[in-house]
Amino acid sequence: MVFNSLTFAVFFVIVYSVYLGLQGHLKLQNRWILLTSCIFYGWWDWRFLGLMFFTIGVDYFIANAIARTQVLRRRKILLALSILSNLSILGFFKYFNFFMSNVDRVLDIFGLSAHGPFLHIILPVGISFYTFQAMSYVMDVYRKDLEPARNILDYAAFITYFPQLVAGPIERGSHLLPQMLKPRVIRVRAFYQGGYLIFWGLFKKMFVADNLAKITDPVFASAAPYDGVSVLIALYAFAFQIYCDFSGYSDMAIGLGKCMGFDIMTNFNLPYFSTNPAEFWKRWHISLSTWLRDYLYIPLGGSRQGNLTTYRNLFLTMLLGGLWHGAQWTFVLWGAYHGLLLIAHRFMSSFFKSAAPASRGALEGLVLGVKIIFFFHLVCFGWLFFRAQSFTQVMQMTQALFSWGPSFWSGAGLPAAQAFMFFAGPLLAVEFLQYFKKDLFILYRSPRWVRWSFYYALLFGILSFGGIFNNAQFIYFQF
Repeated sequence: MVFNSLTFAVFFVIVYSVYLGLQGHLKLQNRWILLTSCIFYGWWDWRFLGLMFFTIGVDYFIANAIARTQVLRRRKILLALSILSNLSILGFFKYFNFFMSNVDRVLDIFGLSAHGPFLHIILPVGISFYTFQAMSYVMDVYRKDLEPARNILDYAAFITYFPQLVAGPIERGSHLLPQMLKPRVIRVRAFYQGGYLIFWGLFKKMFVADNLAKITDPVFASAAPYDGVSVLIALYAFAFQIYCDFSGYSDMAIGLGKCMGFDIMTNFNLPYFSTNPAEFWKRWHISLSTWLRDYLYIPLGGSRQGNLTTYRNLFLTMLLGGLWHGAQWTFVLWGAYHGLLLIAHRFMSSFFKSAAPASRGALEGLVLGVKIIFFFHLVCFGWLFFRAQSFTQVMQMTQALFSWGPSFWSGAGLPAAQAFMFFAGPLLAVEFLQYFKKDLFILYRSPRWVRWSFYYALLFGILSFGGIFNNAQFIYFQF
């Protein structure tokens, strides 16, 4: 069941109608959330509900056991058991065959052919998201930053809450769980904001992302030799495809939460206006980047133990962040690439701090624009690792990027560029306004005639080019 489907529209109308009827009955509302979240998740494959509830049960009892003891050694053992349980489940379903295939390749080098066991494993939808959410909950209880949930059904509602269950944002127990435990008031302003985010998220997904996929997919599905112009435009298209696909889902999740009286964390904040990698990871997939910072980078030592250790910690954090996305070496390379960008930025930042202060006025704006455009292209090159089907394809497309064949005007470049600007242009126009006004809700707060003109334009785009309830899957469902 996906947000851009008629099935979900009917599902949410029913869920929301009953939810409103249970106002004033917190316990019943939470049980209704849990029941409907199970229906939502089980719509893909009900068998994986058992797996999710195994994780819920283990972490619930371990977190409460940690809270009951003050013996440090016991607390560490319990925390280790929780982490081991979560990572074992995630590792088996997501990485078992990847590990076995690479073991076979290494053995083949030495003339040994093990042909280890390969299993037909179906990856449970959203397993990386709810596993990280559960792990952060137990670690927060261990750190005494959060009191554990006393009722397992309330905790289960927190883990399974359907708007953000399968593709985030990855919520923290300290943020979302207290909202599960206190009465919620549906405010008109929050409801309207929620509707705005749902509508804007649908537009991002159905008008922008799904149409840009038609530019991206044929190029990456084809074989070498590649045309450099086509590869470049495909990279531009994929950059906005994955952004609108993922941030569109997050917008809809946050909007659905607002309609139900919940505040779900912001997951994207105009990431392609970043001027450096550190800023980018404060704007892109914020729930994952902050998770990696708080539960991996800082425990490794962060930036407290000298430059070399800091560089190591940055690289390892991003390497594991890449691996989180999937069992492919291209994801690992993508994480390593961003790790190197962060290291290079940190290394060079001291030089730029000692340089002459930035000029003012038009020249300052020009410098800012150059920085944004330059770093955007670095990000786009990184997306080549993320989207490519193999390292061989990465090498072939990289070679094509620096050795263009047919001219732009006579090849397939012009029609693809026109299609790209047609579908990405409206998004860019809105985001320029949001960036310069420093307000993601600037159009929501605009005069009525501006606001309603915007809504009608979104509706026209969805109906004319997005199709009605096209059921297209979201990219991050596979992670």
